[in-house]
Amino acid sequence: MADDENPKIYLLPNLMTAGNLCFGFAATLKILEGALMQRVDSVGAANAFHTAIWCILGACVCDLLDGRLARLGGTDSPFGREFDSLADIVSFGVAPALMVSRIVLRETPKLGWIVASIYLVCGALRLARFNCLAAANSAKANKEFKGFPIPAAAGLVASLTLFIVWFTNDQVEHWLTRWALPPLLIFLSWMMFSSFKYPSFKAVNWGTTRSLPRFLAIVLVIVLMVPFYHWMPAVIFISYLLYGFIRPWLSRKMRREIEEEIGEETGEEFDDDDEENETIDARQSVLENPAPSQPHSPQSSSSQPPRPQL
Repeated sequence: MADDENPKIYLLPNLMTAGNLCFGFAATLKILEGALMQRVDSVGAANAFHTAIWCILGACVCDLLDGRLARLGGTDSPFGREFDSLADIVSFGVAPALMVSRIVLRETPKLGWIVASIYLVCGALRLARFNCLAAANSAKANKEFKGFPIPAAAGLVASLTLFIVWFTNDQVEHWLTRWALPPLLIFLSWMMFSSFKYPSFKAVNWGTTRSLPRFLAIVLVIVLMVPFYHWMPAVIFISYLLYGFIRPWLSRKMRREIEEEIGEETGEEFDDDDEENETIDARQSVLENPAPSQPHSPQSSSSQPPRPQL
């Protein structure tokens, strides 16, 4: 009873979650500051929006680290899961919705309110569904996401906004943002509640081993992030979004190579689709290659020993 009334609060994972929440709150403040400065100082407004975008991306990094630290130290808890969801709704729900509403659709406030509200409500429902699935079946919920995760959705909106602002020379209210971001927000609202499955990569830890080519590919992506930071985050998030569409068409072996699923290598259960495919393959193999029949032996037909002759 005492443990239920006083849940354990682990320092490092919840510290990262608190950083996630602070980044989201800072992004919200910068968006409001930039919206107030748009008519007076366009340069200052663009700087404020740049800061808000980087705060959202910083919240994505904190959200990526808090779960890793919890699983690495064996400190995953229901309190941390609920705290993470509350931080996510601010950083990845309120901040991106407010950015599109106040920056992109500023001249059409009613439409901006509708688009932002749809995204915010779908994001909150997505987090609630994830918590229910994690409480019912934590192993499968940790293995993959059902629907596009809201941190990736917010990262896609922020990174694409960063690319458009850089491409248009700090023109925040460019026609590209008006025609790209509102439909993207509606599309991501649907994707968060879709049946597409995305890998969580939560099985990757400090003990994960990689081959040399894959290790060099990871290093190459990290190196390219530094000089091409304006568009590389958008490429990464768009690739993750598109992977959910092509994932059902990939073989199980290719999926495991791409997703680095350590759980499958250690004998974890497959999902329902993999189990059904394995059963069908096994039945076809038996039908195509039947077992050879054993020759009938007269002595083996009877379990009793032969009667001695007198």
